[in-house]
Amino acid sequence: MYKLFIVEDDRGIAQGIKTQAELWGLETYIAQDLQHVTDEFLSVKPHLVLLDIVLPFYGGYYWCSQIRAVSKVPIIFISSASDNMSIVTAINMGGDDFVAKPFDLNVLNAKIQALLRRTYDFGSQNQTISHKGATLDTEACALIYNSQKIELTKNEFRILTSLIQNKGKTVSREKLMQALWETDQFVDENTLNVNVGRLRKKLASYGLDDFIATKFGIGYIVE
Repeated sequence: MYKLFIVEDDRGIAQGIKTQAELWGLETYIAQDLQHVTDEFLSVKPHLVLLDIVLPFYGGYYWCSQIRAVSKVPIIFISSASDNMSIVTAINMGGDDFVAKPFDLNVLNAKIQALLRRTYDFGSQNQTISHKGATLDTEACALIYNSQKIELTKNEFRILTSLIQNKGKTVSREKLMQALWETDQFVDENTLNVNVGRLRKKLASYGLDDFIATKFGIGYIVE
């Protein structure tokens, strides 16, 4: 069951969303201490956050930046401040979507479900994949090695998923670029080179040297 974390100072709105979200099959939590939102976020470990912009103590943009410092979890801003500048700022601060108040709960549900599908469904069939003592956690989008959690970008995660799922087999550059295209980004040969290079350096910094081997003129392999 997916967890939803609501950061909203209007208790009526927050409770109304919670009631509906639970009918949608979401395990839902409302932030209780708006001075320590990040602490509650880390405790709840939600799959998606609904975040108001205008809040007491610190605003939603601040809390978005704090959450982004520790997590890539999807964030939907909900606010009556629906001018273009507010929307642009919300997205630039790390938000994934914006819903203006007052909103139709059916529209909110559609946005939540779509974002959950895009973020998590690609890993739903294999929750963990292991190779050479390293475990790929498809839900957390991270690699676990020697009790260390190695955070991965979405591109790094897709590359590593493709390679580990085909461990012992060479994965062509074309197939890896196709996997990256699923992020809705244009990917060329240079983009793939950069992503693989960064991934190798990150893995090496945790002791996983030569985890990814190159098959020149063909692609990459984990053996």
